[in-house]
Amino acid sequence: MLGFIQNLGAMEIFLILLIVLLLFGAKRLPELSRSMGKSLREFKKATSEVEDDFRKAMNEEPEKEKSEKPKESSPKMAVPTPRSETAPMADPVPVATGDAKPDSEDSEKKA
Repeated sequence: MLGFIQNLGAMEIFLILLIVLLLFGAKRLPELSRSMGKSLREFKKATSEVEDDFRKAMNEEPEKEKSEKPKESSPKMAVPTPRSETAPMADPVPVATGDAKPDSEDSEKKA
């Protein structure tokens, strides 16, 4: 990840520290280093929590697969699922049948 750090020599590190000192000043250096330390600590904690959650999920997945396979292979253990009750429809939609009269006859009677 930070492979370039291995190539830093003493002169490069000294130059970086000198630039930081000039930019932020001697009074703010302790505050800056303290805040950077806190930020790094929080970042490491968050990444370790994510890694732990990922590992737990990966370990639980094979256990679930093992427990589900016997249920699928043995049909004797199958349990019928209860039917869900649904609410009746409020207003059924009328269906057109062949007994309906053409609209032209209705319009003639009205006129």
